[in-house]
Amino acid sequence: MTNRLPAWMLRDLSLPRLRRYIRAAHGDARAAERLYWWNVEVSSALFGSLHCLELALRNALHTALARHYGRPDWWTVAPLNDRGQRLVNDARRSCGRRLRRITPDDLVAELSFGFWVSLLSHGSGYDRHFWVPVLHAAFPHYQGRRDRLYRELTSLVLLRNRVMHHEPVHHRHLAADHDTICRVLGYLSPELAEETRTMDRFPDVLAGRADVLSGARPPRF
Repeated sequence: MTNRLPAWMLRDLSLPRLRRYIRAAHGDARAAERLYWWNVEVSSALFGSLHCLELALRNALHTALARHYGRPDWWTVAPLNDRGQRLVNDARRSCGRRLRRITPDDLVAELSFGFWVSLLSHGSGYDRHFWVPVLHAAFPHYQGRRDRLYRELTSLVLLRNRVMHHEPVHHRHLAADHDTICRVLGYLSPELAEETRTMDRFPDVLAGRADVLSGARPPRF
C-alpha cells in the first residue's frame, strides 16, 4: 500500500522515514499519512513545555554549582567524569567556531539536556559530589529520592531528542510523558509550571488524536 502515499511525500520526506508509520498503520498508507502528520502536531505541542523544562533545569543546576564552587566556570574545577569533560570540551569547541570570546553563559547554553541530567546520576560518584552537597537544593519543591528524579529526567531526555530530531513519538505513553514534564517543572519552579500550563495545547492535541487518524479533522501544527 506504500504506492498510495503521495509521490511528493515519498520524495520529500523519504520512504525509510515513512515506512515506520506505514508499519504502525498495518500497511494502510492513508492512515500512515495521517499518523505522520499527527506525530508532527503532537511533537510541536510538546515543544513549549520541553523548552521550559530544559532551560529551567540547566539554569537551576548551573546556578547551584556556580555558587558551590564560587565561580561561573565551575566545570573547570568540578569532578566531572571523562564523558562530562568531553561534553564540556565539545561545547567549547562548538562555541569557538562562531564566537571570538566564550563566556560561561555561552557554554551553559551549548551544553546538552543530556549533560545536565547526567549530573544527577549515580555514576562516577555524582550522587556524592553533586547531589548530596549541592544539587538537591536546585529542586526546592522535591522531597523524593535522587534515583527516581533521575529516571524521570532520563525518560524526558529520550522524548526531547525524539521531538527535536523529528522521530516518531506517537507510540509513547504521551500523557504520562506530559505529566512528568509538568511534575518536574513544579519541582523546579511552581510559577513557571503554572505559566506553562496556561499556554499548553498538548491536552487538546492528545484528545484530538482519534479525530485526526480517522480523518474527521486535519492535523495542524
